[in-house]
Amino acid sequence: MNKEILFMSNGHGEDLNASLILQELSKIDANIKITGMPLVGEGSAYRSLNLPLIGQPKSLPSGGIFYMNILTLLKDVSAGLIGLTLYQIRTLLKYCSQYHLIVAVGDIFPVTMAYITNRPFVAFLVSTSSYYEGKLNLPWLTRWCLRSPRCLAIFTRDSFTAEDLQQQGFKQANFSGYPIMDILTPTGKDLHLNDNIPTIALLPGSRLPEALNNVELLLKVCESLASLEKVQFRVALVKAIQEKDLENLAKNLGWQYQSTGILIKKQEKNIIRVECYYQAFSDIINHCDLALGMAGTAVEQVVGLGKPVIQLPGKGPQFTYPFAEAQMRLLGISVKTIGNSYKNPHIFVEAAKTIQTILQDKDYLENCRKNGQERVGKPGGSLNIAQAIANLL
Repeated sequence: MNKEILFMSNGHGEDLNASLILQELSKIDANIKITGMPLVGEGSAYRSLNLPLIGQPKSLPSGGIFYMNILTLLKDVSAGLIGLTLYQIRTLLKYCSQYHLIVAVGDIFPVTMAYITNRPFVAFLVSTSSYYEGKLNLPWLTRWCLRSPRCLAIFTRDSFTAEDLQQQGFKQANFSGYPIMDILTPTGKDLHLNDNIPTIALLPGSRLPEALNNVELLLKVCESLASLEKVQFRVALVKAIQEKDLENLAKNLGWQYQSTGILIKKQEKNIIRVECYYQAFSDIINHCDLALGMAGTAVEQVVGLGKPVIQLPGKGPQFTYPFAEAQMRLLGISVKTIGNSYKNPHIFVEAAKTIQTILQDKDYLENCRKNGQERVGKPGGSLNIAQAIANLL
């Protein structure tokens, strides 16, 4: 008899992790029927696989990061958050009886949704880690759901969290790897790099209009750094940022949009050249010496590769100072956040000086390589988790 599985997730990074696991699961057993239910956003990771979906994928102002700011939560509510959630619950209860297993990827929301189906489920706690506070303090509702005999396994994003949960009595908790590290093989795209010059990756994030606001802040760091150190800049862009956006941004900031993806600014003693690429994320972060990051999952991937990251607090809604500060606790010494507000004009020079110091600190760079292995882990998580799910079936 064919088995049916429902994958639920609540956010861009969560959707990505879920999609990587289910692809490996399909390879293990082609007879498993898989359905997706993105609880936050449009579910592009699922859609790219032409996976059947249930629910009503919809983007809200916060992108699922409303816990950082009560005003953002209110915007989500006014945009239909409550009605959307009620619809998702009704839809889930309508279809859940057909699934042999539910895989909840994210935090309290998908875990609770999986619990109310009264079906067997597994949880992948992508959105939380014991590294944040030294000990994982799960919300009581999450703990209640995870203690259910129907919760067959708890996967964590790092080994430290798995050990912590086991000590708290969740014996089914384990770390099998972090799937996002499985998609970082370079494609061979020519980035026109000079091997004798340090490469700085610029990672502005994936959500608009926030990502464009982040590009603006990152370019200001480029201006300061170019006057201190000879480096080359490469920007990893998502498709949502179009050439017209880059042209307008360059015009507003006093830069020139020279040709496809190339931004130029003339300084007194040199010319700053920033090259932007689409579908080259893996190539850029594998070849970079350091990343200027204003993103979530992307920063984790850079750290996992053993590279240092400099963060700037942005306007949000996602990448604000509280988010950046939490990411430092999660990822350890590899990540440094400069200042606590984008409104402070001094953070750009400070960021540039910090980058200059890091590039010359061989001991720190070696510690970043070790830290990445500890905090994020090696590739192989997608297959390991998929195999564990197949075994449960």
